[in-house]
Amino acid sequence: MPDNHYDLIVIGSGPGGATLAQRLAPGGKQILILERGDFLKRSADNWNPKQVFIDNAYQADETWYDKAGKAFHPGLHYFVGGNSKMYGAALFRLRERDFENLQHADGVSPEWPLKYDVFAPYYDEAEKLFHVHGAAGEDPTEPPRSGPYAYPPVSHEPRMQQLSDTFKQHGLHPFHMPLGILLDEQDGRVLRHSPCIRCGAFDGYPCLTNGKADAEVMCIDPTLDAHPNVTLLTNAYVSRLDTDASGRTVNTVQVQRGGAKETYSADIVVVACGALSSALLLLRSANDKHPHGLANGADQVGRNYIRHNQSVLMAITREPNDTVFQKTVGLSDFYFGADDWRYPLGLIQMTGKSHPDTIRGEALPAWLEWLPNKPFEYLAEHSLDFWLSSEDLPRPENRIRYDGERVVVEQTDNNMEAHRRLRAKLEALLEPIGAHPHLLERTHYLGKDIPIGGTAHQAGTARFGVDPKTSVLDLDCKAHELDNLYVVDASFFPSIGAVNPTLTIIANALRVADRIAERMQ
Repeated sequence: MPDNHYDLIVIGSGPGGATLAQRLAPGGKQILILERGDFLKRSADNWNPKQVFIDNAYQADETWYDKAGKAFHPGLHYFVGGNSKMYGAALFRLRERDFENLQHADGVSPEWPLKYDVFAPYYDEAEKLFHVHGAAGEDPTEPPRSGPYAYPPVSHEPRMQQLSDTFKQHGLHPFHMPLGILLDEQDGRVLRHSPCIRCGAFDGYPCLTNGKADAEVMCIDPTLDAHPNVTLLTNAYVSRLDTDASGRTVNTVQVQRGGAKETYSADIVVVACGALSSALLLLRSANDKHPHGLANGADQVGRNYIRHNQSVLMAITREPNDTVFQKTVGLSDFYFGADDWRYPLGLIQMTGKSHPDTIRGEALPAWLEWLPNKPFEYLAEHSLDFWLSSEDLPRPENRIRYDGERVVVEQTDNNMEAHRRLRAKLEALLEPIGAHPHLLERTHYLGKDIPIGGTAHQAGTARFGVDPKTSVLDLDCKAHELDNLYVVDASFFPSIGAVNPTLTIIANALRVADRIAERMQ
């Protein structure tokens, strides 16, 4: 047993776990990172749209069930770096008002027990750590900053610049997307030494050149290279956490690896598997002291699941769109409301360029009958591609749970009127940008057989707070009911706003790491 004991065990190597581990590594403590997946193999298939979006080659081979008992395949990716290996690296700060009670048409988005001012300095550090490129002051809803971005904005290609200019002509305030990217460019030209080459396989793809600022590239690899006190075990599935007789301390971590069972222990255990998988780990770790799952005395683990109301939409333009790296324009003018709607609508951002193979097989609507006989290439050549996100509200009945061995996700959509109105705002802009007045919904982009939004922005299954009756974690993201168990993925979110959650996960992991460092001195 002593050989298997560490000062700290981190379960999961995505943005939360990887960030926390790299933050604590210089302290010299013995740290073990357990990752259920392996390193994602770099190959030409990384940039193959059919492999990525149609065949789902990198998606977890699992079957879960919705509340009606219908099977679906969750959009999860088990690799070193977690889901960030596939993400679009849009790294936004939550807006300052997102931390307060915010009235929506369907109810109130609850306030956070800690406000923006607590997270602001950690957002600064998170942006530097993940090489976020952006332009301070362009986004009208951007929260207060201590200074400019450490890295300049990713330049617009001509068609994106034209799109941005058109939005401005209609009184809107487009901005350069804040992107975590290892890009060195000058006057829109990629420099020779740049890891990112501004290819079309960025958003939703694994990066073949390591030009995307994912958790492996930015945290895991440099930490392992620099700190021999950090150990990473891959293909290590944590089956359960056991506690001592008091039920207050996690004393063993049960692992299945290579067909064998292994046991590890640590003074402190940090769970960072992603909001859905972290909740499942706590639930399957039930014991006599925690009969309904670890930290679940108040029946809150797995509840209040939030994941944004999302759509990937394609507009068809009269003129070809020759943009390669399309994900550079954002629009937040409707984030907190509009002239004809006093409630928040959400965020519009460009997403990766459509490819014929990713369009093939979509249910094409009747209005596309005017296209040539081979519409897929035409659609891809003439497409402008948008990602729309609106806030969904936490509901106790929206949850992940076990039914025997089955994983069940109970999800009822809410606040959808805001999303419909956001889509209408975009449709009203189609004619000015030279597009057909209809939008084509991209279901394959979000993953086959997954409800709208999939699991890409999972959050809220173990939220933090001061009241153990309504929250799972305290303000340091330590479980109320255990003395040495922390959670540092998006599980802790009380609400999700309408921006991508990853930068907040990273910032919070840095914050919690500082609290753990104080404890480990």
